[in-house]
Amino acid sequence: MAKYEGADCRLCRVEKNKLFIKGHKCLTEKCPLERRAYPPGQHGRSRKRVLGYAIQLREKQKLKRFYGMSEEQFRFFFERAERQKGITGENLLSMLERRLDNVVYLMGFSLSRGHARQLIGHGHFRLNNHRADIASALVKTGDVVAFRPRSAKSEDVKAVVASNRSKTVPGWLEVDWENLKGKVCALPTRQDVTLPVEEHLVVELYSK
Repeated sequence: MAKYEGADCRLCRVEKNKLFIKGHKCLTEKCPLERRAYPPGQHGRSRKRVLGYAIQLREKQKLKRFYGMSEEQFRFFFERAERQKGITGENLLSMLERRLDNVVYLMGFSLSRGHARQLIGHGHFRLNNHRADIASALVKTGDVVAFRPRSAKSEDVKAVVASNRSKTVPGWLEVDWENLKGKVCALPTRQDVTLPVEEHLVVELYSK
């Protein structure tokens, strides 16, 4: 299994809220933005307060970085959420939470979402007993995510699982640690999204 190469830890904190883009490193003193409470760069200390469009853009960028998506991917998800019934912002968050890479991370089968994307891309997971190698695939109620048998025997996988067994799993997911598989028990709601984001600002940004 290839060694995980995470994103720069500078992205792991937005407005003093950790995004855990690099997994466990964000919980240690090695996280640069834990030691420095102001933005990076020469003028980090003197940046002015942002308003209006800048705030809306920042909320969108926060979501993109949190889920590791490109602008094109993010807009595609937004347009799908907009076509669904209900509140567009909440629809968007629910869809983002249901991405396979996010589900793998929430189940404790990876160190971060970036790590989950790498594992999925390398074919280490099965979705409903079928090979799953598309990180952006959306899971639905009743879906079962599991390591393929060969991958489950990997020492790297065992180490990741051992470090995450005490991790709190969201109520809409269920994990079988002995068999290294998890089940989607329900669709996530707005209350299940712990990311400190104001999704209505993202909707306002795209509505202009």
